[in-house]
Amino acid sequence: MSLEVPKELEKEIDERITHYPESKRSAVLPVLHALQHHFRYIDENAVEWAAAKLDLEPIKVLEVVTFYPGFRQTAPGKYHIRVCRTLSCAMSGSYELMESLCEKTGIDRSGVTHHDPIAVSADGKFSIEFAECLASCGFGPVCMVEDDFHEAVTDVDELLKQYP
Repeated sequence: MSLEVPKELEKEIDERITHYPESKRSAVLPVLHALQHHFRYIDENAVEWAAAKLDLEPIKVLEVVTFYPGFRQTAPGKYHIRVCRTLSCAMSGSYELMESLCEKTGIDRSGVTHHDPIAVSADGKFSIEFAECLASCGFGPVCMVEDDFHEAVTDVDELLKQYP
């Protein structure tokens, strides 16, 4: 199965590649970011497509995907939640926030591993993972739902109401 990349996305990717005239390999990160933004995760087809686009062996692209935790290799839920777990957020309740979010969304994190850090609700509406430092250390616990940033989260019901 091959990846069907819309013309507009391919045009955007082609433009990103022009920023790296000396070595297309240097464009791996921007290409993967564009693909993940559109498709929501990077699967084997996306790895192969990016490799072909950049004239690389697929393993060279896969090395990048598996190295950086920001690249998802499995499909997230409709709304993807990242909960900061660094020290200041942990001290202000991020682990409790994670537990509460999982309870309210019906997410079971028992199968989460380092290589597969995302857990998805049975209905596919929400997915969740821990994140390293979301850069708001003075206002924890902090989380992101999609690209929406939430600080000092104390009311999980109120937070989730924003994502119908």
